[in-house]
Amino acid sequence: MLQYECLIIGGGIAGLQAGIQLGRYQRNVLLVDAHSGRSSLCRKYRNLLGYPDGVSGKTLRENGQKQLEKVGVPIVSDYVTAIERQGDGTFVVSTATTQWQTQTLLLATGITDRLPAIPSLKECLGESIYICPDCDGYEALDRNVIVIGAGEAGCQMALALLSWARRVTYIHHEDPLLSANQKHALQQQGISYVQKKVKAIITSRFSIFAGVQLEDDSLLMGDCAFVAFGGNIVHTELLRSLGVHMHKGHIVTDARTKETSIHNIWAAGDVTAHSEQVAIAMGDGVQAAIWIQKKLKGMKKS
Repeated sequence: MLQYECLIIGGGIAGLQAGIQLGRYQRNVLLVDAHSGRSSLCRKYRNLLGYPDGVSGKTLRENGQKQLEKVGVPIVSDYVTAIERQGDGTFVVSTATTQWQTQTLLLATGITDRLPAIPSLKECLGESIYICPDCDGYEALDRNVIVIGAGEAGCQMALALLSWARRVTYIHHEDPLLSANQKHALQQQGISYVQKKVKAIITSRFSIFAGVQLEDDSLLMGDCAFVAFGGNIVHTELLRSLGVHMHKGHIVTDARTKETSIHNIWAAGDVTAHSEQVAIAMGDGVQAAIWIQKKLKGMKKS
């Protein structure tokens, strides 16, 4: 069984950034990635320092992988199924076909957004359809915005976008239904309410949203769209079985070190309790790596 000083599970923004930092410390590190992260879908992040025209998640990941290779950290494409703590304090990390042993562990498995299977929706994500008002609410500035959603998540998204949008239309695509109070809140703010399923996204050209085709084949045109369905999957399952401390579905980490409640296991990125921002995920990754380095140096001395 191959042994490592640190094993990173998840090759998105946080995992790659941590791997780069640990590689620069010349640590023996392995990164295992299932290539299914949220950042791989986003066609453009626009709120990152240094990218005035935006940058895709694919570009960030590809560049991060190149940096990782330069500092000697290998990436294995696989899906981790279990983590077991050993009597000596190390961990055995397993996939369906392989096992590795590691002194420390970083979980950066992120989130999977709950997105309906609407044709052309994913192709527009980050370019003209958005999921986060903190990241991309500015893209709604003075525009005719369509929100496609369900329940409380959809209602709150529509209301939040009033800070920027000229006009907001909320399409209730699926259950749960809005309460009478929620419908009243939308009406009070002048938000149009449509209770029909979306059949397809209309694009003016590839990845540029122009409107929606509804289930009755009627068309509703708009300048951009946001989706909000709630029920996103936070990939904490590997640590839940070990009894990690959690809050509202996310892993709780020490604010200074990013270590979890489980000794010698760290967590970074969207899997932890933070604002789900790329810039924060990068910071989490670096911060976790710094403290993993400190812990490994302490292990060597002892």
